[in-house]
Amino acid sequence: MTTSQLDAWVAALAAELGLESAEVDIERLLDLARDAAHSITRPAAPVTTYLVGYAAGIGDMSAEVASERATALALRWTEEMPG
Repeated sequence: MTTSQLDAWVAALAAELGLESAEVDIERLLDLARDAAHSITRPAAPVTTYLVGYAAGIGDMSAEVASERATALALRWTEEMPG
């Protein structure tokens, strides 16, 4: 998928979900998914991005803060939880 395809997909999905696509930081989400996949296990990537979005949607923290916390935990994961 090229960047233009990804941008188009995010815009269409955001509209379908009643969101403004400008609110979606694609690069941040992809970085978070990469860190979760590499530090934990590949299936952690979609679950992690879902939980960050869920936390930002219902909680008192922004998507940026939730993403930063999740990224930090993922990067510490192999040190704190080996194997």
